[in-house]
Amino acid sequence: MARKFLYFIAVCIVLAIAGLIALRLWSDKLTRIAFVPDSSFVEQQPLEANAYHDPAMWFSRPGLGVTNDPARWQPEFAEASGQAAEPQEAEEAPRFAVFFVHPTSFLDRSNWNAPLDDADSQARARLFLRGLASPFNQASEIWAPRYRQATFGAYLTDSPAALLAIDAAYRDVSQAFDFFVETVGPDMPIVLAGHSQGASHIVRLLKDRIAGTPLQDRVAMAYPVGWPISVEHDLPALGLPACATADQAGCIVSWSSFAEPADPGMLLEHYRGSPGYDGKPRGESGVLCVNPLTGSINGAAPAERNLGTLVPNGDLSSGELVVGAVSARCDERGLLLIGDPPDLGAYVLPGNNYHVYDIPLFWRNLQLDVARRVRAWTTQPR
Repeated sequence: MARKFLYFIAVCIVLAIAGLIALRLWSDKLTRIAFVPDSSFVEQQPLEANAYHDPAMWFSRPGLGVTNDPARWQPEFAEASGQAAEPQEAEEAPRFAVFFVHPTSFLDRSNWNAPLDDADSQARARLFLRGLASPFNQASEIWAPRYRQATFGAYLTDSPAALLAIDAAYRDVSQAFDFFVETVGPDMPIVLAGHSQGASHIVRLLKDRIAGTPLQDRVAMAYPVGWPISVEHDLPALGLPACATADQAGCIVSWSSFAEPADPGMLLEHYRGSPGYDGKPRGESGVLCVNPLTGSINGAAPAERNLGTLVPNGDLSSGELVVGAVSARCDERGLLLIGDPPDLGAYVLPGNNYHVYDIPLFWRNLQLDVARRVRAWTTQPR
């Protein structure tokens, strides 16, 4: 079981990183040839109206059992000299349901969107969920839909076909979200979470489906991690504020991780040139950074505040939580800087970009953060 999780660090990342490294080392033309489909976008047939009634349309959902549900995997703590194996116990969490959207796992340029029967991308998605959704394991219910995600190359171009592919992926996610809300019932607090492409779909759900509606009052927390959100041009449209304190609920937590010296040129170039939700270029506006070690906007915290980084062993056969391994501080741009590059393996992106490890870097702190904030949400007057 643990071996399969580490393929999240190995198989998925090795394949995906090839494309991101190409952005750094190859010309734009070669990058497009390698990863961007050269075919026209083909409109997908809508899913059946009751598609997400089928348990097979979910990677994670109630009833699958721990061995079959990738989001229910849990690591163990490393034994460290002078440190307790498990430094902080979480209080029992109240009942809540998580809707988690996995990141891009389809790397093929033959289609703009992943077919649901593509075995490789579906296997990678399951492995992603083991590493990224597992901090939400205290939830009463975790729901993670299968969806016809946009291919990796759709994020390397601003062509109309790419935008159509991303829109198509979002429609599947939105349909899955409808079934999720209907199924969990009106009294269950909701946590929305995702990473990378998955986080972008979570942000869009907040903007299009939740902000300003009665459903907004049911959202205990949102964790769109690894997707840049402009504080000035995006956040006001999302309905929820950024989390200003560690005990605040009904707010948004997001960060993008870089070791130092950080070179976020690729990320910021795309970010600055893209329009925000207010229609204006994001430009030099700050990226939302909620420090996962403090639970508040911006600020800094030493490595001693890190209660458990998910680290693979040398041969990728297992993974464990290591206490006090990584610090975190938000810089003036809104990037989360983690100090000297930690040794998590050979899969760091160019520019000391730890995007792949955004959640594993702070696995235990995130686990405690979710429970604390949902508990705070339950005490607020509705």
